[in-house]
Amino acid sequence: MDRREQFVALGQRHYRVERPWTRLPDGLSFAGISDVTVLSTGRVVVLCRSNPAVLVFEPDGALADTWPMPDVVAGHYIRATAGDRLLLTDFDGHRVFVLTAKGACERVLGERDRPRFGKPFSHPADAVESPDGEIFVADGYGNSCIHKFSAEGRHLATWGSPGTGNLEFSTPHAIAFDSAGRLLVCDRENNRVQILDTAGTWLGEIAGLYKPMAVEPTREGGVLVTDHTPRLSQYSAEGKLVGRCRTFGTVGHGLALASDGSIFVAEMGPDMLTRLAPIL
Repeated sequence: MDRREQFVALGQRHYRVERPWTRLPDGLSFAGISDVTVLSTGRVVVLCRSNPAVLVFEPDGALADTWPMPDVVAGHYIRATAGDRLLLTDFDGHRVFVLTAKGACERVLGERDRPRFGKPFSHPADAVESPDGEIFVADGYGNSCIHKFSAEGRHLATWGSPGTGNLEFSTPHAIAFDSAGRLLVCDRENNRVQILDTAGTWLGEIAGLYKPMAVEPTREGGVLVTDHTPRLSQYSAEGKLVGRCRTFGTVGHGLALASDGSIFVAEMGPDMLTRLAPIL
């Protein structure tokens, strides 16, 4: 591998590319890497479709823990909540796991081996917690909809159907809430990010993408999006493109932003965890 330093820019900021971000002990790898998220402690949590399914790192890259997660059939995304719980989406197990910061299972939404057309769930892709604690799930492979649950896991509503119009989806792949409390949905095969409120009202979209994969809000109110080009794009709160760079695998499947401004990308083909370290 070429060890010369590489740099990218997003907006007014420059980043040093660290790939792979950290070295793993013998016997472990990032094979099947699918997603990455960051806890309030700064710990970096990586989801893989291999064993162990979850790798946990200290902020300096030291391996802190591994979670085998034998009941997970195929993990797709993992997201930290404000309270440092984790939402792990098992897209081939048709479930969403609610985990503690130490990997203990608090609750499971959905039933293993019981996919449901138009209802929770059929190969769900991603889950996220709203600012008021509700859970939203992108049911993105077998279904083309968004499900809303109470904080306790009670199903409240379902929106969306297959198609290309407003509130219609073709693989709703990743979801996140921006700093204004708007729900951002990567509508992958429609090459856009749809923007909704928590009642399911369509507010707008971000177009000009090619199969968007992952979405992550910025502290300034904007949003980061990876797509299949492969590239990473930064948008303002108004949806204006303000920066763009390439990613270093075939696709940046997962995306997370740390409190120090570092951007973590779970990259597929080759499978690796990349850190874009801001140059201060």
